Amino acid sequence: MSQKLRILLTGFGPFPGAPYNPTQPLVARLARLRRPALDDVELATHIFPVTYAAVDRQLPEVLAAQKPDALLMFGLAARTSYLRIETRARNAVTLLWPDAANTRSSKRGIAGDADAMLFGPHTARLLRAARLTGIDARASRDAGAYLCNYLSWRAIENARDGGPRLAAFIHIPLLARSGTVRLKGAPRITLEELVDAGEAMLVEMVRLARKARTS
Repeated sequence: MSQKLRILLTGFGPFPGAPYNPTQPLVARLARLRRPALDDVELATHIFPVTYAAVDRQLPEVLAAQKPDALLMFGLAARTSYLRIETRARNAVTLLWPDAANTRSSKRGIAGDADAMLFGPHTARLLRAARLTGIDARASRDAGAYLCNYLSWRAIENARDGGPRLAAFIHIPLLARSGTVRLKGAPRITLEELVDAGEAMLVEMVRLARKARTS
């Protein structure tokens, strides 16, 4: 098949309590990668404002415009010191924390009394790829109840409705602005380590998407 594979990489902008969101430089670095494994791949990027309305409006728009084979999403988990590969999206929305537009959800769930939705078995492959770079990466069953979980839910919904067959959400820890500083007594994953792990997961996602095309 001559048509290039398309992979959409997404991150988030700043939000209350996080004026600097490291998903933005991570996504930018991944989009600039030049590797033989990516020669036949078109990489597109999108940074979501941290609002429910933006996710609802922009996700369908960017998927329609890019028509990606796979969707690799990144979000910030400021209180976690390791990489988290989310395995599912919960039917949950926080009532406590407003989004970046100062909007609070009026209900605790996203879709009535629906059960949590799974991303799929491919998340185990992404976890293995990340770990092989030496980074501390772990599977997670709880993507929270804020915008990261909300985007995850909408992405899985879209996949079930004919969107990208492969979607994954990766939570990354907070970095110092330099991307290389490790605080004494509190080691942090650096931006370079995140780029290495992100590259490994991206290449694995390309393999999976290529296999899905031929299946």
